[in-house]
Amino acid sequence: MASLTASGARPATSTFSGVNPTFIRYELRRRFNRQTTIFTVLLPAVLYLALFRTSPNDATLPHGNFAAWMMIGLAVYGAATAATSSAATISVERASGWMRTIALSPLTPPGYLLVKVLCSVLMAGVPVAIVGVLGTLTGAEADAGVWVTSLLVAWLGAAVFAALGIAMGLALKPDVVMHMPGLTMTALAFLGNLFIPLSGTMLEISRFTPMYGVATLARYSLTDGYSFSGEHSSLAGAVFNIVAWFAGFSFMAIRRFAKSTGRQ
Repeated sequence: MASLTASGARPATSTFSGVNPTFIRYELRRRFNRQTTIFTVLLPAVLYLALFRTSPNDATLPHGNFAAWMMIGLAVYGAATAATSSAATISVERASGWMRTIALSPLTPPGYLLVKVLCSVLMAGVPVAIVGVLGTLTGAEADAGVWVTSLLVAWLGAAVFAALGIAMGLALKPDVVMHMPGLTMTALAFLGNLFIPLSGTMLEISRFTPMYGVATLARYSLTDGYSFSGEHSSLAGAVFNIVAWFAGFSFMAIRRFAKSTGRQ
């Protein structure tokens, strides 16, 4: 009959076939382990407490104070580190042969990667919430709208670094990749204008780094795009930075995943 398919043919599937709540819950349980949670919560909190008083002389902001500026920066850093570390655990699955098993399941590569990014972003909300609470307790001041938009952008911007974590996890061995996220995110945070206010040549270099876009967009409602030295960063430039880096990291992750599963 015409309705019969050829023997051995794979049934038609949607782009995100195989994604379901059970699999998402399983992935979340694996990520919220004691060691990972302590690391992603404590490090941004300690850095915030060490840096929130290091304001430049005569530093003023249109819609808040320096503590709020630092709070937002550390929220971005914490979310990015949590997302990258969480997503990079895919290296263990690759080393154990789990990628080959995925290739035989109904779960499509886009669906599998979507769940990885989603769970990593959800985990990134933990350090954002912790740093936000610390900000309220230590005198961070900002308009109500700034609190909502800045912390929301810091949280959702973690998707960029979840894609980076997946790419790293699929490219490196587990014993190597476990040490990479913390070092990589700290270097990118410094270059991205998160820890100390940059200006001049360093700020120009910063505009081309992965964390610059998320940090600038998160702080935009606080600073109106201006640095402490009076230099302006455009909203369009920040958005372009985010889109470009997310597209680049996603492309790398998809290519590495295709090689790991044998699906070209």
